[in-house]
Amino acid sequence: MGLFSRTSTATVPAPAAAVDPALAALTGTYTIDPSHSGIGFTARHAMVTNVRGAFTEYEGTLELDGTDPAASGASIDVTIASIDTGSADRDAHLRSADFFDAEQFPLMTFRSTAAEALGGADYRITGDLTIKGVTKPISIDLEFNGAAKDPFGNERVGFEGKAELLRSEWGLTWNAALETGGVLVSDKIKLTFEISAIKNAQ
Repeated sequence: MGLFSRTSTATVPAPAAAVDPALAALTGTYTIDPSHSGIGFTARHAMVTNVRGAFTEYEGTLELDGTDPAASGASIDVTIASIDTGSADRDAHLRSADFFDAEQFPLMTFRSTAAEALGGADYRITGDLTIKGVTKPISIDLEFNGAAKDPFGNERVGFEGKAELLRSEWGLTWNAALETGGVLVSDKIKLTFEISAIKNAQ
């Protein structure tokens, strides 16, 4: 069952496929449920190990259109001050002007601009990621985990996602040289997403 369609390059339009009723039923606006979701990241530390963290405060919506999947999209606002790596000192440094400058730039935002099906349950959504006042495109690979009604009557959809970025492209350039060569913090950051979203009442 696909959520996003890929633009056809055929010169002759293919016959319109019948709309999958189960897919059409997903059409609507969904609100991300932070208590059952997660936005995490991983950075290489001192060239030898990984440090993992997460943002614990965020809100967002998904717009799913089961009859015209290409019209689907996503919007997410993340509170920078909610960063949590398990170290209070490190978190304070990440909030400072050396990194995110959370006081001046309190939000990180994502606004989708396009989406495509990659086959099966795999998709790719592309959009504008804004960090520290810098906006650049990023692509997120997604796996659709399905849809279900929970015991409280909420209609839910679920996704897992991953992406990579170079933090320097968003102005996050602070680093420290190591005596043995290399730097303290990697430029490449891996992002992970666990998204559960509830369909809004009509």
